[in-house]
Amino acid sequence: MRIATWNVNSIRSRIDRVTAWLERSDVDVLAIQETKAREDQFPLERFEALGYEVAHHGLSQWNGVAIASRVGLDDVQVGFDGMPGWGEPAAPEARAIGALCDGVRVWSLYVPNGRKVDDPHYVYKLEWLARLREAARQMTGD
Repeated sequence: MRIATWNVNSIRSRIDRVTAWLERSDVDVLAIQETKAREDQFPLERFEALGYEVAHHGLSQWNGVAIASRVGLDDVQVGFDGMPGWGEPAAPEARAIGALCDGVRVWSLYVPNGRKVDDPHYVYKLEWLARLREAARQMTGD
């Protein structure tokens, strides 16, 4: 199985590039980050026309993650156990989606940008990665 990942920085702006690349590549699964689209804005039909199923999680014009698979898409999981949110109060963000693709668990992760060491986003990024590490341990039984 061939798996690729792409931070598209707006799927609506880059859909022509993404579909052209999928047409000339032999990728079975594409993990996509920074879709910057709500569910109703995601260009699902463009992927389906190429034979891909898509699981997408997007809440607004920020963040957003998706998995496009032509080898099956089952057991979709939005977020991971203990995934922190951002803000006061902490709100969930669309930064993680996982699915089984031909029996292989694939995750599309959009890790928060820490900006600089003294920025509150840096602490958020470290917490997010620590929670991801713990969730991965639980998933693998380590």
